[in-house]
Amino acid sequence: MDIFGIDAIARRLAESVPPGLRTVQKDLENNFRAVLRASLSKLDLVSREEFDTQTRVLQRTRERLAELEARLQALESAAPPGQR
Repeated sequence: MDIFGIDAIARRLAESVPPGLRTVQKDLENNFRAVLRASLSKLDLVSREEFDTQTRVLQRTRERLAELEARLQALESAAPPGQR
């Protein structure tokens, strides 16, 4: 699976080559693809799936924190004045 659309980008780059160089279009497309993959592999990127998973984990953590803060506030409010 091509998560970055590398094949489409390489194809568009190769298609943008002047008509006189179209005879080497397939070679250029393969070279563009290789350069893009090599460049992107050096970046510290995560997949969309991993990003979405971490977003859901963060949302659940925020919800839990809000619940705990509300419970703490209720306990502090219910405590006798000398124990706060």
